[in-house]
Formats: sequence, C-alpha cells, structure tokens
Amino acid sequence: MKHSITMGEKVGYSLGDVAANLAFQMMMIYQLKFYTDIFGLDGAIAGTVLLIAPLASAFIDPFIGLITDRTNTRWGKYRPWLIWTALPFCVFYVLAFWNPGIEDKGLVAVYATVSYLLLLTMYGFNNTPYASLGGVITNDIQERTSLNKVRFICTSIAQFVVQGFTLPLVDRLGNGNAAHGWVRTIILFAVLAFVFLIISFLSTKERIQPPPHQSMSIKEDVRETFTNTPWRVLFVLVLCVFIAIAMFGSSANFYFQSYLDQNTLQQFLGNFGFNISKNEAYTVGFSLFNTLNAVVQFMGVLFLSELLANRFGKKTTFTVGLALCTIFTALFYLPSPRDVGMVYALCLLKSLSYGPTIPLMWAMIADAADHMEYINHRRATGFCFSGIIFALKSGMGIGGAIAGLILSIFGYMSGIGNTQSETAVWGIRLVTSLVPALLFTMGVVVMYFYPITKSYNEKMQAELAHRRKMSASRNDK
Repeated sequence: MKHSITMGEKVGYSLGDVAANLAFQMMMIYQLKFYTDIFGLDGAIAGTVLLIAPLASAFIDPFIGLITDRTNTRWGKYRPWLIWTALPFCVFYVLAFWNPGIEDKGLVAVYATVSYLLLLTMYGFNNTPYASLGGVITNDIQERTSLNKVRFICTSIAQFVVQGFTLPLVDRLGNGNAAHGWVRTIILFAVLAFVFLIISFLSTKERIQPPPHQSMSIKEDVRETFTNTPWRVLFVLVLCVFIAIAMFGSSANFYFQSYLDQNTLQQFLGNFGFNISKNEAYTVGFSLFNTLNAVVQFMGVLFLSELLANRFGKKTTFTVGLALCTIFTALFYLPSPRDVGMVYALCLLKSLSYGPTIPLMWAMIADAADHMEYINHRRATGFCFSGIIFALKSGMGIGGAIAGLILSIFGYMSGIGNTQSETAVWGIRLVTSLVPALLFTMGVVVMYFYPITKSYNEKMQAELAHRRKMSASRNDK
C-alpha cells in the first residue's frame, strides 16, 4: 500500500528542518569567523575547536539512532524527540554564540569547545530522529521525493534568511557592539526554531513500521547497516560533501573580506542600487552573495530536483549535479580581486548545479534504509540515519578544521580585515576553491558505486509493498 501525504504535512515536516538549518547554516558559514573575530582565537585553535566538538558529538549519534529505534510511544518512535529536544536545542544554540567576556584565550577556547559540543550533541538528538521520521512517513518513491523537495524548498528559505540577513542583523541589533549583535540575532533565530519544531511535531505521522516480529538486536542493526552497500556509499559521500561544504562556507567570508578589492566591490554593488560606503562593501557584498546562493538553490530544488529525479533517477541526477558543482567550485581560484562580477556569476552556476542534489541525498538515505529491509527483512531506520548524521558532523568538523588550519599556516591574522599578507590571501583562495573541489570530486567518484538505480528502486519498492500487504492480510486474519 502506497502512502499519500497532504501538502500540509509536507510543509509541517519541513519546518523541522527549517529549525535545524537556522542553526546549521550559522555553524557552516559563520562559526569560524565568529571564533576568530569575536572570540579572538587563532585560526588553528578555532579550527581545532571546530574539529573536536563535531567529532566528539558524532560518536554519540549512533547511540541516538539505537535509542530512537527502540522508542515506543503513542506518537511513534521518532516524532516525540522533536518536542523533547526543542527547548534544550535552542538554549544551547544561543550559548554557542554568546561571548562570556573571558579574557584568557585558553579559557575562551574551552568555553567554545564545550558550548559547541553541547549544541551539536543536542542537534544530534533532534535531527537524527527528525531525519529518520522522513523515512517512515511514506513508502511511495515519488511522494518521498516530493516530501524532500518541499523540505528543501523550506530549508532554502532558512538558508536565505541566515546567509542573507545575519550580518545586517548583527550590525542593526548590536548598535556598534558586534558581540551583542551576534547573541541578539541568535536569540531571534532560536525562538523561531522552537516554534517550528513544535509545529513539525503536531503536523506529522509515522506510517511505516518495522516488519512484524522483528527482533530488537543491536548487533544485527550494526552488522546489517555496515554491510549495506548503498549506506556505505552514502556515508563516504556525505563525509566528502560536507567537508567541502564546511570548508567553502567557512572560507567564503574571508574571501570577500580579505581577497576581493573593496573599492571594486563597492562600485559593483552601486550598479545595482546599493548606496554604501567602502566599509560596508564586505557586509553587503557577502550578504548578497549568500542571498543569491540561497535563491538559486531554492529554484533548483523547486523546478529541477523532482523533475530530473523522476526522469533520470536520483543517482544520475545527483552525480551530474555534483560534478558540475565541483567544476564551478574549482573555478573560484581564477578571479582576480577586481573580477567581482565573475565571482557572482560562479556563485549562480555553482548554486544552480548543487541545488537539485540537496533533497535527493536524504531521499537516497531513506532508500538505503528500505534496501536493508529488502535484503534482510529488518529495518533500523534510526541507526541508518544516525550513521549518516555521524558522517555529516564529522565532515563539518573536518572541513572547518582544515579551513582554520590552512588559514593559520598561510598566516591569516584576525582583526585586521582586508590587510592580510599575500601568503594569507593565497591560502584563502585555495580553501575557497581547489581544496573543496577535490573533496567534491571524491564524492562524484564514490557515487559510481551506488547500486540503487531508478529501475532497481522501482523493483525494490514493489516487493516491499507486496510484503507489507501480505503481512497486513495475515494480521487481519
């Protein structure tokens, strides 16, 4: 039996990821910059914080998956975690961007590590069951793609808000005090996230249950997940992709502030009606860059993702989109400091290439969970998704750490804006182009080994639907 779902439920489910992305986008784009410029940490130390906290929290995620798979309430296995974790998640989000005013930089690094670890741990307790919920709302291939399409249309809006409005909000709410501006902006986002998580809990329903009489065996869950070829491919893919995303996201800040010529950037923005001073060029220019990125990705999700996936399959669409994204990321090495127009053009092309792939990755993870049931007659949806969240967090931490380390090695100095040395600027260019492109390339290569093609998926879903129908018939008797 195929499960159709209403647009209201799709939007309600999607708001849970909007809540997560109000924090996630902030971590990906601004965390390194916040640590270097607000906390005053050296790039290498900031990168170490961005490595330690995600890796430490990532090792908790598999246990979260095992716990949520064994949760049984009248609301389901995964839904209740959205409401249980809403408040602590939002509190830790605020604490991670609050400057306690500590003078000793060693203690500042400790505070940054602990607060970031708490945020990421609660993110795992919130987002692992949330992602797992998407795998049990419907078993219909097209509905699952549609659900993830709506989900990432909504998260594109969150991305647009965070990337496009954070710096202007920090300036406006801080009234000249950057630290105050940051924490007030985060409080605003945290309140919105709390409301969205409650709505997501209230508007969704779990429909796919584990096969009847499935034994609850941790050993079997682990063994069958780790031997599941689609899951292993996706684990490596997510690790590579999020190392690249974190690296590019963290370094683009520095690319705009310390590499691009601020006079040229000011003049370029003036052509589009932005009457700003040279000192405002970085803030407005980077916000516009992020806004365009979010809008174009939104268009890719809205108009291309489902259309291309239904015609060519998720694997082909994802692989081609990621390959094009790789090329355009590498090309960010080429513009001179005055080639501002080229930078924005590459942003449009990169975003349009990557946009259609965004919902497909999560739909493929749900397919991998189905594949485990197809082969082994058992489901471990929570553990399956928790392993991917482990890869995501690890990638985010490794990418941020590599970015911070490269900046430190090449001599980046915090607090001096666009007066960096030539060597530091070269490091910024590398970590915004060629290095993340290398990681994207690895993701393209690993997709060759992903076995679930369009025809295979249709066959698998038909067999699973038949099994569930026969099981329901036996239970009725």
